[in-house]
Amino acid sequence: MTEQLEAPVADRALKAKHRAMWALGDYPAVATEIIPDLGEALVRASGVGPGHRVLDVAAGSGNAAIPAAATGASVVAGDLTPELFEAGRVLAARRGVEVDWQEADAEHLPYTNGEFDVVLSCVGVMFAPHHEDAARELTRVCRPGGTIGLLSWTPEGFIGEMFATMKPYAPPPPPGAQPPPLWGSEAHVRDLLGDRVTEVVARRRTVRVDHFARPEDFRDYFKANYGPTIAVYRAIAEGPDRVAALDRDLAELARRHDVGGPDHTVMEWEYLLLTGHRRG
Repeated sequence: MTEQLEAPVADRALKAKHRAMWALGDYPAVATEIIPDLGEALVRASGVGPGHRVLDVAAGSGNAAIPAAATGASVVAGDLTPELFEAGRVLAARRGVEVDWQEADAEHLPYTNGEFDVVLSCVGVMFAPHHEDAARELTRVCRPGGTIGLLSWTPEGFIGEMFATMKPYAPPPPPGAQPPPLWGSEAHVRDLLGDRVTEVVARRRTVRVDHFARPEDFRDYFKANYGPTIAVYRAIAEGPDRVAALDRDLAELARRHDVGGPDHTVMEWEYLLLTGHRRG
């Protein structure tokens, strides 16, 4: 009995930690200033349209939920971190659309089987620590014949490399937690979805990021705004040498990926866009 009780308690503690991490900084700024087009790309690829009942899982401030609502769909935006919803409501109001914002854990979605026509996640569900649990929930709440659309950073792309760069400085992950960029591996996602999803189409694409003048500006922006980066820096705050080393490593990462000229940093960040249909 003790072992059965320990797992939920540990899970709640882990989820509380994740919620707090994504509330750090200003993720809505990252979504709207750095990667504003990703949600639109996912919505188009998933064929969202009028009359669809759509769930955006790990929706954040609505990068996919808001453009989905703009098509005339009825959209629920679920996220573990409701602190992000206020910015989402402001963005939705600017677009003149309505979105139903609901606190929801991607690994334990509070919805009935087959409730949605389309289930989306834009660089969101990939951060749920237990991949198989999240994948089962994605398919469970999608109706037979409905669409599942996922957009995730690849392990080999810039964000995947950023997480690999930060890993030596971060506390060890909890037992059973899997690295987020694995969701950017087509083989991994196909294995997660299994035979519950058919007609899978997977494409690797890149998003052009030209927001930063210098590699150091990228580093400083993510130190100030991106929850996972902020959390790593907090973990090493008492070690100035380690902070300086991570500063160098992140700036060098951006420098290696810079395809711009001497006066402006331009990077291409790779992601996997995968769609499929829930087996009937």
